[in-house]
Amino acid sequence: MRNVSYDPTRALFQELNALFARDWEAGGQRPLQIQQSHGGSGKQARAVLDGLDADVLSLALAYDIDAIAQRSALLPRDWQRRLPHNSCPYRSVIVFLVRKGNPRGIRDWADLARPGLSIVTPNPKTSGGARWNHLAAWGAAMHSTGSSRDARAFLEAFYGNVPVLDSGARGATTTFVQRRMGDVLVTWESEAHLALREFAQEELQVVTPSVTLLAEPPVALVDAVATRRGVREAADAYLRSLYQPEAQKLIARHGFRASVLAGQDPNPVAPSILLRVDEHFGGWQAAHAAHFAEGAIFDQIQSVAS
Repeated sequence: MRNVSYDPTRALFQELNALFARDWEAGGQRPLQIQQSHGGSGKQARAVLDGLDADVLSLALAYDIDAIAQRSALLPRDWQRRLPHNSCPYRSVIVFLVRKGNPRGIRDWADLARPGLSIVTPNPKTSGGARWNHLAAWGAAMHSTGSSRDARAFLEAFYGNVPVLDSGARGATTTFVQRRMGDVLVTWESEAHLALREFAQEELQVVTPSVTLLAEPPVALVDAVATRRGVREAADAYLRSLYQPEAQKLIARHGFRASVLAGQDPNPVAPSILLRVDEHFGGWQAAHAAHFAEGAIFDQIQSVAS
């Protein structure tokens, strides 16, 4: 069975896969090997459309799975209704990772527009995490000013401070943490805490902005592939197992916010204002059309920057 996923879930699914394989075999089923595939969420979706076999998907945003459902017969268009919490077994929020002591005094979104600051964030054309970052920045600016013109001006300053757009969230983390480039990494809360645990806790710290976006990465069964490969029953059970208490506790230990178990959130610090794509952007289809489609806001900002 193959799980095609996005960048920041490698370590999480290594443990989730082992947990499920153990329980699956203990239940009298034949031993199961679970393969992982990781990359930028948009790139992964295109790879599946180009023929990469995925029995399950665990991508960064619903739009990427919608694109597969709309352009192929691999899974139904109502895929998100089949599992609890809109098929989102875990969540995160967008935060800032800064150098220890916060030498640049970065406390909120407005600070990221200061001239001379160096921001690390991935490319929204290839990375689902980058799209969450972009919408979090736009939503925070809209909340502050109420003006789409001012929000656009903020995003122009924001991207003007990004020297290079990495292709995926994990690449951006590597750029900031291991290559020591940039003053601030805009990223998933889960990815920030992973960096603290695995790389340089004594050198980094997390800043939670006052306004941010609730990231809700979904999962889905790819019916046609799982059936053809004879793993549909296992794939369906695998996704449903993500909502069980042991998996939810493991999800929380990896820095994600558990969707089911109350009190399992790894970070008690909460933003003052928490935005959601459905409520503030009209859903992912509308958000994509306005911000990420060809010639939309991101492309317009990039053309100004170039």
